[in-house]
Amino acid sequence: MRLLLLGGTEFVGRAVAEAALAQGWDVTVFHRGRHAPGPGVRSLHGDRTAPDGLTALARGGPWDLVVDTWSAAPRAVRDTARLLRGRADRYAYVSSCSVYTWPQPAGYTEDAPVVEGASADADTTDYARDKRGGELAVLESFGADRSLLVRAGLILGPYENIGRLPWWLGRIARGGPVLAPGPRDLPLQYVDVRDLAQWTLGAAAEGRSGPYNAISPPAHTTTGAFLEACATATGSDAELRWTDPDVVLEAGIAPWTDLPVWVPPGSDLHTTLHGADTSRAAGAGLRCRPIGETVSDTWDWLCGIGGVAPQRPDRPVVGLDPETEAKVLAGRP
Repeated sequence: MRLLLLGGTEFVGRAVAEAALAQGWDVTVFHRGRHAPGPGVRSLHGDRTAPDGLTALARGGPWDLVVDTWSAAPRAVRDTARLLRGRADRYAYVSSCSVYTWPQPAGYTEDAPVVEGASADADTTDYARDKRGGELAVLESFGADRSLLVRAGLILGPYENIGRLPWWLGRIARGGPVLAPGPRDLPLQYVDVRDLAQWTLGAAAEGRSGPYNAISPPAHTTTGAFLEACATATGSDAELRWTDPDVVLEAGIAPWTDLPVWVPPGSDLHTTLHGADTSRAAGAGLRCRPIGETVSDTWDWLCGIGGVAPQRPDRPVVGLDPETEAKVLAGRP
């Protein structure tokens, strides 16, 4: 298989490149040159947002598959897909469950309504409409039969440049009392970036098309198992102090950002972020490794790069400041 990977130097793209190389695929990575791609790939340089930024692609190909991880202005996907529709057989776009209207009830499927106002011709708007606009751009050029829309949810694993799992690993590695947002058995839904990468390549190679909620089954793990895995991986003596969700919220702590991954039980946030039906992807072969493996491998990677994870400049820094954590643990307002 000849793969063209659009953005293959960080997180999801890096995992896709490694998975493809492991299967013996021929991999070309088109990127801006800000980060070095992994070994074994062919590099093409260009900036999708610049005039004539796709020149290198116009001279390349053909390819069996394009995998695109873009998450900004949909018109960048539009222009790339239009250029490649005669040079590539299939196009897999790594989208997001954020494209569904908010909120969604637990158990929502790929048939749930999607956000309105998205356009393949748009500049950057907001994350949900940008991702939906990217989907529309792929469908415009490749049609429903040659387009795979990979709607991921929470993505964790090595190479993470968002900061969620790296923050928890760093916090628990420091030890001492740790604010653990309850309840301990709160179900979590996520996908290891390597499982996402392998599934995307396999599904595309099998000729699958259309949208898939590409995440683990609901309740694949829990908050307790997640944080305990962080303690095990780091070898920390941290004490997880489980705290009632109301106490956390009353302290002004923001779910998902101040305490990454966690959202309060029974909320629209939780049913939408951790309640998707993923049976279609499972039926198409998606298998999700246990949380302990994801956490342990991420810690090994983090230690291997000096303990400081990369940070995407277009995403906010996540994590709870130590002063607020200490106040809540001490029961102070």
